[in-house]
Amino acid sequence: MPVGTNAAVKAISVDDLHEIGFEIILANTYHCYLRPGPELIGRAGGLHGFMNWDKNILTDSGGFQVFSLAAMRKISEEGVEFQSHIDGSRHRLTPEDVVRIQSIYNSDIQMQLDVCSPPGISRGEAEEALRITNLWMGRAVSEWKSLATNDTNGTNNYRGQLFAIVQGNFFKDLRKASAQAVIAADTPGIAIGGLSVGEEASVFKDFLAYTADLLPKDKPRYVMGIGTPEYILEAIENGIDMFDCVLPTRVARNGQVFTRQGPLVIKQAQWTEDLRPIDESCGCKVCQINPETGRARYSRAYLRHLFKTQEILWSMLASYHNLYFLYQLVLEARRAIEEGRFSAFKKDFLGTYQ
Repeated sequence: MPVGTNAAVKAISVDDLHEIGFEIILANTYHCYLRPGPELIGRAGGLHGFMNWDKNILTDSGGFQVFSLAAMRKISEEGVEFQSHIDGSRHRLTPEDVVRIQSIYNSDIQMQLDVCSPPGISRGEAEEALRITNLWMGRAVSEWKSLATNDTNGTNNYRGQLFAIVQGNFFKDLRKASAQAVIAADTPGIAIGGLSVGEEASVFKDFLAYTADLLPKDKPRYVMGIGTPEYILEAIENGIDMFDCVLPTRVARNGQVFTRQGPLVIKQAQWTEDLRPIDESCGCKVCQINPETGRARYSRAYLRHLFKTQEILWSMLASYHNLYFLYQLVLEARRAIEEGRFSAFKKDFLGTYQ
């Protein structure tokens, strides 16, 4: 899922997203709550109407953003109090508030409010974070069910799905306890949180495999916050269905694009006169060859020029390419699974990519 933090995927239009083939994107509850606010979004027809996107939208709960603002927030059983990173104003949100806000957004999939904790904390801190997350999960599920049967307007029009989130930090017994609680909550899908938050790659792989193995296989499984080809393929190998990350468009804006031979940093001098496309095996409109001239529509040399001169077009083209690259990677992985050759596909791809 491409990430549209502020109801827009950076440097990409909804027409581009349609053209690539995406069926679902992610928006951020916290950021859209602060501006422009749920009331305006609701009047605009929810996020779909506000941003002119006619396919699915998943909204995260804002838990990770609150986690990243550790110096500006206070967590209690009741909810979270925090200061806006925009103007310093103070806000208070409960798990029920977060469910209601996402229903105003008309999110197709919404996430429960959770406590995301960093690696390296004590067991006692991890236990307390999980206790509050489980408490909030129960209240979120109750609020979500009440909206589905008797919403505040009496129109019964919210049909979005709620995903509960597995936490537990980097303690396997806490992960197991969290998974059991999430399974008991019986939400339509399940997310794995608290990974890719600064831990080493080997720890990520270990806890991803361990946690995924605890979850039922008949529900969508979503790992939050991963966006590199290596991590995506690792997740797929462990039965994960959904993932998101700001990384593909963020690294694009900062001069890095994906290729089958690994990441390419466009500012490097070796590309100054290189008239080849970013990736000769890529079929995206950025990498296509002009049939009349036989040359790349957008060569590495030209793209480097755009980046060095800080032209906005660089961010647009590089973001399009990176999202197309990952979309095609997921399609190829899906075909490999259907044909019973995923392990070989992953090995071959990484053998070239790395």
